[in-house]
Amino acid sequence: MPTLYHHPMSAASRFIRLVLSEYGFQVDFVEEQTWEMRREFLAINPAGTIPVYIDDNMRALCGATVISEFLDEVHGILKRDRRLLAEDPFHRAEIRRLTEWFLQKLEQDVTRPLVRELVHKVHMPPSLGGGAPDSKVLRTARGNVRQHMKYLSWLAGSRQWLAGDRLSYADLSAGAAVSILDYMGEIDWADLPAAKEWYQRLKSRPSFRPLLTERVRGLTPVSHYADLDF
Repeated sequence: MPTLYHHPMSAASRFIRLVLSEYGFQVDFVEEQTWEMRREFLAINPAGTIPVYIDDNMRALCGATVISEFLDEVHGILKRDRRLLAEDPFHRAEIRRLTEWFLQKLEQDVTRPLVRELVHKVHMPPSLGGGAPDSKVLRTARGNVRQHMKYLSWLAGSRQWLAGDRLSYADLSAGAAVSILDYMGEIDWADLPAAKEWYQRLKSRPSFRPLLTERVRGLTPVSHYADLDF
């Protein structure tokens, strides 16, 4: 069975998990604490980053973009109306643009700093940067949340799904990141009706159920996290 090295609070990892689930793949999961820089893991991916997908032939694919493109080329092309990357080149470009936005831009501005300060530093030894959260980093990231959610709400309000008429990688990448922020209670949904309606539809999908039942050691999710109608 294929294996996915991941972390439950990694948006890139959650994205690939959602893609695999939407396509009906069963995989074994190995939770990786990347700051440990395990020799065995570095032998698989010298960059020391997640996610890493090991296929049935023990070949390693490293990084969310590489894995998702591989899955589309090998499997997605056979899914017809369930394909998560469109056939039209311009539509594909828009899906890729938004996927990059949520896995790179949002990650850089919001998700990575919040997860590091509120999750990873709790478990990291002081020698590797563990300790109390940096209030300045938290303040900056939380200010960025509002701007990114306004953009997401605009997309959700102007299209059926974020990149068009069908569910795509854009929705799954956004949902991966948003679910982490929602877990930590970092999103005020009151002024985001379009984004909230989109997220309710997305989290109601069977592929989302495993994410909603997971709990991170030392961090309790916001009360509505697993609710489909919140």
